[in-house]
Amino acid sequence: MKAAILRGVQELCVDTVANPHAAPGEVVVRLHAAALNHRDVWIKQGAYAGLRFPVVPGSDGAGVVTEVGPGVDDSWLGREVIINPSLDWGHDPRAQEPRFTILGMPRDGTLAEYISIPATQLAPKPAHLDWVEAAALPLAGLTAFRAVFSRAHLKAHEKILISGIGAGTALFALQFAVAAGAVPCVTSSSEEKLRKAHELGAKAGAIYTKTGWAREFGEHHGPFDVVIDSASGPGLGDLVDLAANGGRIVFFGATCGNPPELPMRKLFWKQLSLLGTTMGSPTEFQMMTAYVARHAIHPVVSHRFPLDRVDEAFALMEAGGQFGKIVVEIG
Repeated sequence: MKAAILRGVQELCVDTVANPHAAPGEVVVRLHAAALNHRDVWIKQGAYAGLRFPVVPGSDGAGVVTEVGPGVDDSWLGREVIINPSLDWGHDPRAQEPRFTILGMPRDGTLAEYISIPATQLAPKPAHLDWVEAAALPLAGLTAFRAVFSRAHLKAHEKILISGIGAGTALFALQFAVAAGAVPCVTSSSEEKLRKAHELGAKAGAIYTKTGWAREFGEHHGPFDVVIDSASGPGLGDLVDLAANGGRIVFFGATCGNPPELPMRKLFWKQLSLLGTTMGSPTEFQMMTAYVARHAIHPVVSHRFPLDRVDEAFALMEAGGQFGKIVVEIG
């Protein structure tokens, strides 16, 4: 089969490799599409823990089951599925176990024509999604669902601020908040991304690179019951200021590094909750796909590339030029 292979840091190519086979408890899925995440870029750049080469990158994928291994129900054969990339979460819904990993490192991922995967990682493809949309859903959708509902417990009519709109997880958080009947606002460094977010249901947006943006924005649109963030860094102080008394700040990344300091007096005086989160449990994955199906949510797809041009897909993500998911069509 054809697959994208990382043979080392910054050594990405498309090559022919052996087809996978289904071990006990596993299936083989013929992939129709796969999507990129920032994690794939960090692995390619060598900025990720536990690197092992060569590896097929990619965490998100959707396709048709073509083979079942011993112990797997034959009814999976021929079914259209999406893959849960959250491997070995464990039995505690509060947090993942130490053996938890994400598909695409160290286990070979979805940027290939076929993949072997435990049958427990499968979910039926929501019928209203095409292959590209389905492939865009898993990692970012699961991360956003856990952040918005399992951790923040967002309710209808609450105000929610989502930072860095344009990234896949932030967009899913916006779409989920709209479906929940909340009042979402967003931030970005791009006026064009704010305009697109408004079309998806954002009530207001702010350019976070402008000096003093948080004070003016808070006066007109805050305070916020829930804040969803993946950047941290110096901007965390603004988010603390924008949070309502008793508010919840949920974060799942630190792309801007650690904050210079935590404003402890504000945190305890405003009764704020800082909630870390990652991807999610198998139960949350099933809940997320059901939520997407029930509300007919369509993932936002920014660009599509064939597998032979996967290097262009990576370059676009490295440049930050997308609004929504970058998807690789396979076959």
